[in-house]
Amino acid sequence: MSISSIFLTLVPIFFTIILGYLGGYFRVFNADSSKGLNTLVTKFALPAHLFIGITSTSKQTLMNQWPFFLTMTIGIIGFYVILLLIARFGFKYDLTKASMFSLNSTQPAFAFMGISVLGSLFGAQEVAIPIAVTGIVVNALLDPLATIVGTIGQGSSGASGEEKSSTLGIILHGLSEPLACIPLAAVVLTLFGFQSPDLVKDALDQIGSVTSGVALFAVGVTVGIRKISFKAISFGISILKVVAIPLFMIAVAHMVGINHADTVKAILLVSFPGSAVAAMISTRFDSLSTETASSFVISTVLSLVSLPVYISLLM
Repeated sequence: MSISSIFLTLVPIFFTIILGYLGGYFRVFNADSSKGLNTLVTKFALPAHLFIGITSTSKQTLMNQWPFFLTMTIGIIGFYVILLLIARFGFKYDLTKASMFSLNSTQPAFAFMGISVLGSLFGAQEVAIPIAVTGIVVNALLDPLATIVGTIGQGSSGASGEEKSSTLGIILHGLSEPLACIPLAAVVLTLFGFQSPDLVKDALDQIGSVTSGVALFAVGVTVGIRKISFKAISFGISILKVVAIPLFMIAVAHMVGINHADTVKAILLVSFPGSAVAAMISTRFDSLSTETASSFVISTVLSLVSLPVYISLLM
């Protein structure tokens, strides 16, 4: 794929992000309205879009995605665990700070940029399942794990019975997120032979079709309303996010042995900027909240360069 083709593919995407940025920067949107846009995408539009994509897929095609699921699980969870150990024992961070640092260095904004970027490269139908798989790994595995580790680090686990209850509640909360439970339900239904009828597709497409534009605009708004802290740790998280984890995913993809197309999807899905959701989790723990919010902005800017490079090398 030529550089000019990549540029033409990404221009509309980043143009929408810039529009959102201007809306946030000039306070047309504030933190509350930005949260509303994020909620629209993550809890309604994208889950509906993914449900249609998965339940329009054959059972055999879905079963063939098992290696991709394994790749994303090893790549995302493995990278988080490695960084957690380095931050805890190498940089001597406390457990909560180490967890938030590792989470924000790992979690991509796949929900906001995946449909637009990958869809323009492979087609919307082709990328629905890979994005859904990533959503299950991130929302049902990574976020609960990072939250559990952060809670333990704060010393709030309490007695053993309370700890088990708290841990179970965190896991169930992660599974209850629409980006985890709806793709998971769609996978189960498809494996039992369910295929969405045209009426269901048309109904869900009314909200699912807005995913791409609104998601990109929401990224821009979130960047526009945040104040950036240019601390070393903010740049460190950003570099790990847009450089280190894509390289790690290359090694994992080759180790698992998935095909070239899936390898490209796996690498690009983790090479997107840092996640606003991960930054919000850091704010909830009051740990690295400024640095992680800043890294979200910095990694978004860096992706203007890194994404075209990755696409030109991989496609």
